[in-house]
Amino acid sequence: MGFRTLDDLGEDLSGQRALVRVDLNVPMDGAAVTDATRLEAAVPTIASLADRGAKVLLLAHFGRPKGQASAEYSLKQVVHALSEVLGRPVGFLQDCIGDDMAAMTRRLGNGTVTVLENTRFHPGEEANDPGFVAEMAKLGDFYVNDAFSAAHRAHASTEGLAHVLPAYAGRSMEAELKALEAALGSPQRPVAAVVGGAKVSSKLDVLTNLVGKVDHLIIGGGMANTFLAAKGIAVGKSLCEHDLAETARGILARAEASGCTVHLPWDVVVAKEFKAHAQDRVANVNDVAADEMILDLGPHAVEALGDVLKTCATCVWNGPLGAFELAPFDRATVALAETAAALTDGGTLVSVAGGGDTVAALNHAGVAERFTFVSTAGGAFLEWMEGKPLPGVEALKN
Repeated sequence: MGFRTLDDLGEDLSGQRALVRVDLNVPMDGAAVTDATRLEAAVPTIASLADRGAKVLLLAHFGRPKGQASAEYSLKQVVHALSEVLGRPVGFLQDCIGDDMAAMTRRLGNGTVTVLENTRFHPGEEANDPGFVAEMAKLGDFYVNDAFSAAHRAHASTEGLAHVLPAYAGRSMEAELKALEAALGSPQRPVAAVVGGAKVSSKLDVLTNLVGKVDHLIIGGGMANTFLAAKGIAVGKSLCEHDLAETARGILARAEASGCTVHLPWDVVVAKEFKAHAQDRVANVNDVAADEMILDLGPHAVEALGDVLKTCATCVWNGPLGAFELAPFDRATVALAETAAALTDGGTLVSVAGGGDTVAALNHAGVAERFTFVSTAGGAFLEWMEGKPLPGVEALKN
């Protein structure tokens, strides 16, 4: 794929300082990390380098301190949780640049792991300032990017360092890029894309890119309502962007010209209230009353979509099919996710999913671990689906 990995480094890295960009931007409740997924994702890279004797120096951002140091956004508060996940001691240095810090990194023991303070405490991080990049580079002998979730940002620690130090992809980054290549880069065909979520406006670029790349585009969530309305179907008081009707028709025309079949539901689950366990009914899309709202795909639509996936070799998934956070409007998402997981289990489908809501939906369905790959990246995964080059990835290739 045109980038170096940890396998291109020597077996003995004793004395070498590895500047490793990871994602430590974890949710916290007081002093406790409430979701350690991102910490766990960094373990294979950290362990591989430390076990080979490298001095592992972890670069990351935390929150949005806007170029100012503050205790609220200090990475010191994640050190204990990271140490527990790693199963080894983790040190901390109170800055990520400076001659004093550079001297300290040289004195660290081989095989040690140390978190450097929040890169965003410096304005030069988000500005990708060459001077700041040069100062940070003094702390390391080579650079590893293991934070795909931040790869869509052209910041000093995600992009700049790759131009001034020997650069490598970490294990998590490598796995992510291989999965994405298998999903849309050079996939096994036919390819289906499942795209859900509330608004077409938030995924216009995704839809426009996908219709030129996939064989089947399955549209769910509130987005489907906008496409139904664009085809002249009354959607009652459903969430719908009526002002995007012309845009939706343009995407449908582009899909037809590209030979991509767009799948919209013909039966839906409707209710008069947006709340859990609201009284609901299954209706034909042409039979939605003016005081009803579409909250999920209907059972016939889900069965037909399952049949589509059975004809496909690859599926890329972003977004839920209905209001999955409210029972029973999670049924379509759960049912289609279970079908995708079963086909993956059977070896006939490569399934790649990503995006915050998507991960939550697949975890809710209990199938996330059965998908071929589930990306925890939000913005980076979405920009990749839009077909945009990701600065952090492009820098590794160069």
